Amino acid sequence: MRVLVTGGAGFIGSHIVTALAGAGHEPVVLDALLPSAHPVPPPPPPGVAWIHADVRDRAAVAHALRGVDAVCHQAAMVGLGKDFADAPAYVGCNDLGTAELLAAMAVAGVRDLVLAGSMVVYGEGRYECPRHGRVAPGPRAAADLDAGRFEPGCPYCGAELAPGLIAEDAPTDPRNVYAATKLAQEHLAASWARATGGRAISLRYHNVYGPGMPRDTPYAGVASFFRSSLARGEAPQVFEDGGQRRDFVHVRDVAAANALALAAARGREPGVLRAFNTGSGEPHTVGEMATALAAAHGGPDPVVTGGYRLGDVRHITASSERLRTELGWRSEVGFAVGMAEFAGSGQRAAAIP
Repeated sequence: MRVLVTGGAGFIGSHIVTALAGAGHEPVVLDALLPSAHPVPPPPPPGVAWIHADVRDRAAVAHALRGVDAVCHQAAMVGLGKDFADAPAYVGCNDLGTAELLAAMAVAGVRDLVLAGSMVVYGEGRYECPRHGRVAPGPRAAADLDAGRFEPGCPYCGAELAPGLIAEDAPTDPRNVYAATKLAQEHLAASWARATGGRAISLRYHNVYGPGMPRDTPYAGVASFFRSSLARGEAPQVFEDGGQRRDFVHVRDVAAANALALAAARGREPGVLRAFNTGSGEPHTVGEMATALAAAHGGPDPVVTGGYRLGDVRHITASSERLRTELGWRSEVGFAVGMAEFAGSGQRAAAIP
């Protein structure tokens, strides 16, 4: 199968290209090589077709789709960025870019899509109140965060909540610009599927980490921030109290999920988008992750700062049961092994500020 991988030169995209080639597919890379992600452009993978273009370039995308059987759409701006001034760039890259790609796919007759979704579409994760059962707390107030009250309470009685694993049927509630664009991407893909009879799968990535993460960039995840600090000989700076629960999933497991999803897409019902959480199923706190990474690297111990980012959520961990049941995927790289590898692996060159 000939597969166009948008963003195929990026952190996750490059691992997907490797996984596809290893499975006997023919990946084609389309990447804009934005300086924020690629200050030093990576070399093309041996034997892989390479197109240096933006997904918003309609003519370039139309050319890239010739002879293609399916698309794996990874191209996007990620992370929270610097501030709200980044909003137009996020919307342009993620939503306009996706719309241009889908329009070109509709014309070209390409009907199979795997989208890089994200757990950020849920907002806060799953919570249980001892009195009111499953509840959905609203955004945390800056006054509470300033006072060190990081845990959201029950919206009805204020009681302490117990976090759990979130499933795909949970309501979506994006809490920042990046999250809003990722949900919009899913809506666009669902509209494309209905209009064209296409088949779309969204893999809602949880906290992806592993070799090749970018260094020293605001457009990345917390694992990249901590690894970048250690590379500079500095202590990782842990926000809040370090008790935020996340699901850290290794990039090779995510690449394997994409390869499985692409193979499975053709057998699925046309006209529908199906979402799958893509996480390890093994929750850890951000503090635990920072400690494990620092210990494996031999660097300074993490420092808990009490600071916060207003767009962050407190707890979000995945149930990936649907992905295991329907596609036969499971995470292979355990937390301790993955963090030890990540601590000693190289990172991409520092981003241009």
